[in-house]
Amino acid sequence: MASQLLGLAEESGPSPGESGLAVNPFDGLPFSSRYYELLEQRRALPIWAARFIFLEQLESSPSGVVLVSGEPGSGKSTQIPQWCAEFVLARGFQKGQVTVTQPYPLAALSLALRVADEMDLTLGHEVGYSIPQEDCTGPDTLLRFCWDRLLLQEVASTRGTGAWDVLVLDEAQERSVASDLLQGLLRDAKLGNLPGDPRVIVVTDPALEPKLQAFWGNPPIVHVPRGPGECPTPIYRDSVPTDRVEAACQAVLELCQQEAPGDVLVYLPSEEEISLCCESLSREAGHLALQRPPPQVLPLHPGHGQAIQAVYQDIDSGARKVVVTHWLADFSFSLPSIRHVIDSGLELRSIRAESQVLRPISRCQAEARRLRARGVPPGSCFCLYPKSFLELEAPPLPQPRVCEENLSPLLLLLKRRQIAEPGECHFLDRPAPEALMQALEDLDYLAALDDDGDLSDLGVILSEFPLPPELAKALLASCEFDCVDEMLTLAAMLTAAPGFTSPPLCAEEAALRRALEHADGDHSSLIQVYEAFIQSGADKAWCQARGLNWTALCQAHKLRGELLELMQRIELPLSQPAFGSEQNRRDLQKALVSGYFLKLKDEMPGVDNPLVPVTVSETLALQHLLHYSAVVDTFLPSFTPLVRTQAARAAAAPSQRGFQPAPGYPSSDPPTEESGVPQESSSHWPARPHPRTSLATVLQVPPSWRPRFQPLCNGLHEKWRERPRLSALGNRATLAWEPAVAEEPSTVA
Repeated sequence: MASQLLGLAEESGPSPGESGLAVNPFDGLPFSSRYYELLEQRRALPIWAARFIFLEQLESSPSGVVLVSGEPGSGKSTQIPQWCAEFVLARGFQKGQVTVTQPYPLAALSLALRVADEMDLTLGHEVGYSIPQEDCTGPDTLLRFCWDRLLLQEVASTRGTGAWDVLVLDEAQERSVASDLLQGLLRDAKLGNLPGDPRVIVVTDPALEPKLQAFWGNPPIVHVPRGPGECPTPIYRDSVPTDRVEAACQAVLELCQQEAPGDVLVYLPSEEEISLCCESLSREAGHLALQRPPPQVLPLHPGHGQAIQAVYQDIDSGARKVVVTHWLADFSFSLPSIRHVIDSGLELRSIRAESQVLRPISRCQAEARRLRARGVPPGSCFCLYPKSFLELEAPPLPQPRVCEENLSPLLLLLKRRQIAEPGECHFLDRPAPEALMQALEDLDYLAALDDDGDLSDLGVILSEFPLPPELAKALLASCEFDCVDEMLTLAAMLTAAPGFTSPPLCAEEAALRRALEHADGDHSSLIQVYEAFIQSGADKAWCQARGLNWTALCQAHKLRGELLELMQRIELPLSQPAFGSEQNRRDLQKALVSGYFLKLKDEMPGVDNPLVPVTVSETLALQHLLHYSAVVDTFLPSFTPLVRTQAARAAAAPSQRGFQPAPGYPSSDPPTEESGVPQESSSHWPARPHPRTSLATVLQVPPSWRPRFQPLCNGLHEKWRERPRLSALGNRATLAWEPAVAEEPSTVA
């Protein structure tokens, strides 16, 4: 079979002079000249030397699993899917499909565009992609790139392993929850016993290779050779800079003044710092005396949407590209033109959906970033931290997300999977038993479980929605309270990226943004922003004039349509728009509290004991937010009156800080003193607050509702313990984490 596949490839790759005779085997059309240009580039990739070995192992693997280990930038993500498509075509599958998972939706989109170009095929026909709010596939799609969480939802909803013949789990070293769980489900499924003889390819960094090899039971491994060129020697700082953004900008400007060839890749911890860095570089680069055009500064993060494809476009003027990114480009988004890397050594991650932590990256990530500058001659790698940092602070591998994220959505999918096909699931790393028990309790509080610990009818419906369980419960409750239209908008706005880009740049912009406020609270303000956006015709200039994120609002619009279509498909009752009426205001509050009653805040500092639900998932612990207590109303004019009043009162009682900020609204004016979340101090990293100036999306609940919800919140934990069946289920789940044999991977029932 391997020789047959090689013969197929040789037929697909003759010399350009014979292009009139060569026909693409996937669509039957002659190859274009573009195909041959890209083919020469593909053959120069390091992974091309391992092509014959890979095809041999893919055909002969006894377990159906092949492990591919290689460094970033070797061509794994673009070439392996194409070889798998050739494998499926050579086998003569009538309905065969190759599915390639990616840990980030934008990575799946970017790879689909690149691979379709290399294969000389039309995107959306033979090659497609599936990401949230966008499915670009068709009945003839043979090669599909998709977000791993979408594939997990498909697997959880069907019997077996899904509609694919070859599955490529790419970037396994990212340790996303969906990737780890998919590997557990596939291992339990025992591919050799499934019809159709499916194949699974796990692509990873060499650092995770031993762990994956043990997990899959010593499958055949394909090692990708190192590419040509040498890695640069890192240049470390003696101390940590007090301002990371300023230090990164200074390093970029020095590179530009030296006229060093090649593009620049800058790693910063957060999207806010990426935006600040891009603004600063764009402003300062114009004042440089350069022989070439000023550099083009490009952000690369999820909030930028599909506009990130600009990082791959050639610049006709010959200007240097400066790409500013974070952990998204640790292993994904390889850019061959990069010759210089500036690494901050930090990342901002959400933990348990309750806080965000600014922490050092792993040694594996640091090495991957350094390899970006490899070439002939080697480039440069500037590290904004001391050399001893890697030994003293950095862990060897990235932290598994399954050990850090809220497990309620994960358990909801596992319970749904048990309906289709009962069984147990293995994990590469086991979550903490306490986190599992907390997730079970949360689902029980939401009435998603019955007395036996299985999904209730409500739980089955909740698992249909691509939302956190609490938000899905609030959306279902809106059917009872006749506020479905408003709750659909709110669910989409809370799920999409933040709608505000940055603080207003002038008084006029601040006034336009202030006009979007709603007196009822932050949730109503979000609805009003969305309604105004739709009335403007989704105009990009309208958003820019108010400091709104046009990409995020378009994403919210798509998500709202998807949620509406889902509710219509499962025949849930809808309601007519009534936003702004007093009855609708109360109904919306009731629906929100139905899903978020566990987040009710009692005894707000400086407020007469209101109940305030915090409904943004990524909530930050408040420590130093209210440094500018005397001028809260000046710095927070974009917030609703409720938030400004609560913030001012909380500032007057600093000893009773209980307010919680979250990435909801940025402040309307640049603060004179930084405030935000302080990171943990260490030997190298000073306790410097993270420059995020935002408050939680909050809603004030009438005090008269206290008798209804207070006993419920106080008695939920005792209620859990009083239910013997669920208590026994929790005990079994806890005990199941202990493996029978020390060397065996852990399991959960």
